Amino acid sequence: MFSIVIGRAQVLDSDVSRAQDSIKAKRKADFIHNFGNGYIPLKYFNLDLRYLIKFNQYEGIRTGLGGTTSDKLSKKFRVNGYTVYGFKDSQYKYSIGAGLRLNETHNTWLNVAYTDDLQEAASTKYLTDKRIFQFFEPRLLNISLFYHHVTKSISLQHDYDPRLNTETQFYTTNIDPKFDYTFVTDEGAFKSYDLTVAKIALLWSPFDIYKPIEGGVKKTQNAFPKLTLQYTQSFNGPLGGQFNFQKLDFKATYHFIHNKESHTELDFATGIAIGDAPLTHLYHAYPNNITKATIMQRFSVAGLNSFETMYFNEFFSDMFSILQFKHFFKPFYHSTFSKPQLVLLSRFAIGDMQDPERHEGITFNTLDKGYLESGFELNQLIFGFGLSLTYRYGAYHLPEIEDNIALKFTFNVTL
Repeated sequence: MFSIVIGRAQVLDSDVSRAQDSIKAKRKADFIHNFGNGYIPLKYFNLDLRYLIKFNQYEGIRTGLGGTTSDKLSKKFRVNGYTVYGFKDSQYKYSIGAGLRLNETHNTWLNVAYTDDLQEAASTKYLTDKRIFQFFEPRLLNISLFYHHVTKSISLQHDYDPRLNTETQFYTTNIDPKFDYTFVTDEGAFKSYDLTVAKIALLWSPFDIYKPIEGGVKKTQNAFPKLTLQYTQSFNGPLGGQFNFQKLDFKATYHFIHNKESHTELDFATGIAIGDAPLTHLYHAYPNNITKATIMQRFSVAGLNSFETMYFNEFFSDMFSILQFKHFFKPFYHSTFSKPQLVLLSRFAIGDMQDPERHEGITFNTLDKGYLESGFELNQLIFGFGLSLTYRYGAYHLPEIEDNIALKFTFNVTL
C-alpha cells in the first residue's frame, strides 16, 4: 500500500514538472516574440523599445518612454502612447491613442490618436508597416530635415485573411517645416499649412503559411513576395485642408532562398504624387551620406536599404522608382563572436519633378537621369559589426573620385 502511494506521488511530481517546464518554455517564447517586435512585456503594459533612445541632427539625443496595454488587461480595448524629449531642440513630443476591437477573428480594430511630434521630410510611411522594429536605425543619425505636425486621426484595421492586412485612416494635421521652405501654389505662398487626408493601405503576403492555435492563428513560414499598396488623398476644403493632391505608393520584396545560409534579396519601391503636394509629402530616395569633405569624415553606419553614396537632401521627386539587389553568400566560418559574411549589392533610382520652382528656400536635384551605386558588405566580422564599401557611378558620378565612395560600418544582430 505504501509503495503504491509513493509511485503515484512520483508520477504526479513528474506531471507537475513537465507542466512547469511547458509554462516556462511558453513564457520564454512569448518574451522573445515580444522583444523581437520591440516590446518588453510587463503584467498589464508592454514597454515599447522604439522610444527609449535615438539621435538625429535636429533633436540631438531623443529619449523617452512609450508602450501599450497588454491582453492581460483587456483583449477588447487598448491604450497606447509615448512621450519623448529632444535635448538639442529642447522640446517634448508625445502621442496618445486608444483602440477598440470590433472583431477578433479578423483582428478588426477601431483606433483614435492625437500626436504632436516630428517627421522626416519627404519620407513615406505605410500604414501597414507601423510595427516594424529595428534595434538600431542608422539613417536617423544624420537626418536634418524635419517637419513638426499636430495630427488627429481615426483608423480602421482589418485582416481579410492573415495574409491580407488592411488599414484605412482619416486625419487632419497642421504642418510646420523646421527648415527654410515655402510652398508656392496658385492660391499663394505657404510656410506652414493644414491638411485633411484619407489613406488606405493593403499588405499582401500570399505564400505565408499559418496554423490554427487557441484564440487565432500562428505564422509557421514567412514566405515571399510581400506586396504593399497605399493610396493617399488630400482634400482642399473639408476641415480646413488647404491642398488637394493624390499619392499612390507601392513596394515589393522578394527573397530567393538558396540554402540556410545563402539568399538573394530584391526590393522594389515606386510612388507618384499628383496635385498640390508640398515637399514635406513628396519623395526622397533613402539617402544616407553626410556632406563632409573626406571619406573618413563621412564614415558612419550603413543602413539596411538606403543609398550610402547619396547625400542627404540632394534629391527630391514627385515620382520615383527604386530597385535594390543584395546577394548574401555563405559565412566564411562560425565562431562565438564572429560570422563573417560577404554581401554583394547594387541599387538604382530614377525620378522626376514636374514643377521644382514651386518649392522655394531649398536647393535640390532630381533623379531623371538615373542614379546608380554598387558595392559590398563584410558583415558580422566581430560582435555583429562589419564594413560596407559602395561606389557611385553613372549620370550622377561626381568629379572628385573620393566623393563617390562611401566607407561605413554595418551592424547586424539576429535574435
